[in-house]
Amino acid sequence: MLTPTEKIWFNGKFIDWNDAKIHVLSHVVSYGSSVFEGIRVYSTPNGPMVFRLKEHVRRLLDSAKIYRMDGVSFSIEQLSEAMLELVRVNKLDACYIRPILLRGYGDVGVMGVNNPLDIYVACWEWGKYLGEEALAEGVDVCISSWTRMAPNTLPALAKAGANYMNSQLIRMEAAVNGYAEGIALDSSGYISEGSGENIFVVRDGKIHTPPLGASVLPGITRNSIIKLSERLGIPLVETLVPREMLYIADEVFFSGTAAEITPIRSVDRIQIGTGRRGPVAEALQKEFFGIINGDRPDFEGWLTPIHAPVQVTA
Repeated sequence: MLTPTEKIWFNGKFIDWNDAKIHVLSHVVSYGSSVFEGIRVYSTPNGPMVFRLKEHVRRLLDSAKIYRMDGVSFSIEQLSEAMLELVRVNKLDACYIRPILLRGYGDVGVMGVNNPLDIYVACWEWGKYLGEEALAEGVDVCISSWTRMAPNTLPALAKAGANYMNSQLIRMEAAVNGYAEGIALDSSGYISEGSGENIFVVRDGKIHTPPLGASVLPGITRNSIIKLSERLGIPLVETLVPREMLYIADEVFFSGTAAEITPIRSVDRIQIGTGRRGPVAEALQKEFFGIINGDRPDFEGWLTPIHAPVQVTA
C-alpha cells in the first residue's frame, strides 16, 4: 500500500496529498484516458538521483501525442524540474515518481477532446517490485492466455492507462495460478512482454529481445540494457522470439523501472538454465546497479541530481 507523502504537483502548483482528487465523471474514469510514467529516484553517495528523467518525460509527452492529448502546456524541461522539486519538497532520498496526464471533468462522450487535460505528479517510497530476493534467485512465470494488443487496436508504444487493462488480466491470471508474473504473446504468437516488463532471452551467449513491432512498450530500462550490453561486449539482437525458445534458453530476465533487472528461473514450470540468476543477467545487474548506486561512472549521463536544476535547452 502507498505511504502518503506531503505534497503532489498538480498543473503547476503543489497541493496536499489528500487534495489530489478527481470527479467521478471525469473522462478518465469511464474511458481510461490517461497516460503515465514510472520513474525511480535512487539514493547514491552523491545524493538522490533520478534515473533517465528526460527520457521518461519525453515518453510521457509522446504517449499524449499518440492519444491526441493536444495542448499540454508544459515542456520536457518544466515537467522535469517539477518532478525534481516535488522530491525536494517531500524530502525523500529514494522514491518512485508517478506523473499522470489525464482527461478531466467535462464532456461525457467517448471522444473527450474538449475535456481539460490535467497533470498530476506524485512520489512515494517503494521497494523492489518483484521482491529483493528475486534479483538473485529469480521468479517463476507463465505464458499468459491473454494476448497483447494487436497492431491497429491499441497503440503499444504509448504508456496509457487503458492499455494496462490488458496488463491487469495478465498479472491477475498469473497470481491466481501461483506465478509471480505472466508473459504475453503478440497477435502472431511470438513473445511480447510481461504485464509491466520487457523481456530478454539468452542463448549461447547472445541476448534476444522482441522488437517494438511485437506490441512491446519502448522501455527506458530496456534501452539501457541494450546500451549496457554493447558496452560489455555482449551480442544482442532485436528479433521475433518463439515461445518455445524460452524453455531452452540459458537465461531469461525481465527489465523495467519497477522490476529493474529480474531473472526468470522457470517458465510454465520448466526450469530455465540453472534455475537462478545466470552470468549475463548478473553482469548487467552489476553494471546497472553500479551506475545508479554511484560505484561506476555514469558514461551516458543517465542520472539527474535531485538538488540541481534542470538545464533548459535553447
